[in-house]
Amino acid sequence: MADPIATGEVIAGKYRVERVIARGGMGMVLLATHLQLGETVAIKLLLPEVVAREDTLARFLREARAAARLKNEHVVRVFDVGTTDRGQIYMVMEFLEGTDLDQAIRSRGPLPISEAVDYLLQACEGVAEAHRMGIIHRDLKP
Repeated sequence: MADPIATGEVIAGKYRVERVIARGGMGMVLLATHLQLGETVAIKLLLPEVVAREDTLARFLREARAAARLKNEHVVRVFDVGTTDRGQIYMVMEFLEGTDLDQAIRSRGPLPISEAVDYLLQACEGVAEAHRMGIIHRDLKP
């Protein structure tokens, strides 16, 4: 199946799609550039077949609103949410460069205990901030 959006396409008149970062069952994450600011962002875009299910759309919008309220160095920031001209729902987030924990473990093998504990504590800080605000994360991954 072809991607619902192409490299070079502009979302909302201000985000130029550079490439696909990841794909999942409900959507995809894009690397994009904010045209006016020159900033690199990540855009989570729901797949068209998912948007047709009203419960999914409502959950996505709740997720965006909840995530935008979180202000913690261990939680990705949400800057914008909207709908493209073709009715695709998106969420604009800060783009974080680096390796995710799953990739680090695969490439390096088991981490030293002190390093693993440090990563775990950072994740716990982010989740604790969400819990303080009444937000429950249902999909934690390394």
